Amino acid sequence: MKKQYLFSLIVMAALIFPNLANAQFGCVFNVENGQWEAPDGGPCVNTIITAVPFLKIVPDARSGAMGDVGIAISPDANAMHFNSSKLAFATKDVGLSVTYTPWLRALNIQDVYLAYLSGYKKLSDNEAIGVGLRFFSLGSINFTDDNGQPLGTGKPNEFEIKASYARKLSENFSTAIGAKFIFSNLAAGQQIGDIEITPGTAGAADISFTYNNEVIVSDNKTDLTIGLALSNLGTKISYTNSINKDFIPANIGIGAAWKFNFDEYNSLTFASDINKLLVPTPSEEDGDGNGVPDYREQSMFGGLLSSFGDAPGGGSEELRELMYSLGLEYWYDDQFALRLGYYSEHQTKGNRKFFTVGLGMKYNIFGLNISYLVPTTQQRNPLDNTLRFSLLFDFEAFSADEVPTN
Repeated sequence: MKKQYLFSLIVMAALIFPNLANAQFGCVFNVENGQWEAPDGGPCVNTIITAVPFLKIVPDARSGAMGDVGIAISPDANAMHFNSSKLAFATKDVGLSVTYTPWLRALNIQDVYLAYLSGYKKLSDNEAIGVGLRFFSLGSINFTDDNGQPLGTGKPNEFEIKASYARKLSENFSTAIGAKFIFSNLAAGQQIGDIEITPGTAGAADISFTYNNEVIVSDNKTDLTIGLALSNLGTKISYTNSINKDFIPANIGIGAAWKFNFDEYNSLTFASDINKLLVPTPSEEDGDGNGVPDYREQSMFGGLLSSFGDAPGGGSEELRELMYSLGLEYWYDDQFALRLGYYSEHQTKGNRKFFTVGLGMKYNIFGLNISYLVPTTQQRNPLDNTLRFSLLFDFEAFSADEVPTN
């Protein structure tokens, strides 16, 4: 078996999802306190692991500066990632966004990055369509055999292509459905023993809903938005001919954003998201004795339904699987924005905790968003102390600014 090759796969998985190292089995039940614990008596770390976790990377620097909130904030082209149904409430006819996210720059790695391109077009006041392309490059990997002899260089990469249709069902309520194709090429053409590695492919759907309304507070109009998004509801994926395929990161999220317009120049938005993976919690239980844990043998729909009540630690562990995002956004004259946020994940489920800050600027047809992540734990994050950027283009503003010729 090519040990160096296996090590490369482990490294690639860690690049995508650094919390993989936190996942472990072997927890024991303490009858004295009624809790599952690690053998040393510490917290039972049981991180949920999925394939293609690049689908969960937040590609938008605006949301990246607000603790990764995005389900209910005001719509732009990046709604394609969070909640496509917001596009039905977009006030611009056409929008486009381009985002570049460097990955693991704190470790001086230069060729790993996420690129995201998304856009939308309003078909009418009640309808909109959107498209998105996500590309994740994992850089160059040198493969070797057991003796250290080179087997060539690979450039693993993954991408997602998505299209969505959004429509208002009433003045204040909208829904959207989206379809996506997922391609993951980590080591195509290589082998582990007699097993050939092939690219993994999957199909998935997104379903989302948005409610938006004005709320009067102290004689001032405020905008309240609530969103619900189910994403990556799709087939399982495999890189070999094995019948035991892996789950993709299906997710359910609910978010709210409350925008206060103090006057014609100043506004402040409070936003929050709560997310949960719709994926079975890892467990050692093997009811049929075939050496494969039962949770891995579930179907996509079976895993989705069981994910609400299958944690070995019961209801308390299910609650620990929730991920929380909080964000603030201040705009001056709709041209300059200040943002900050906080993201929290339980220590037994990945332990990602970080503050975020960022800026936003609009000029003519262009918008620029910048975000910066500040870690608050020793758990490393791929975006530790890294700047990321998003460019937005408002083609309607370009048309409005044209000067008529005489």
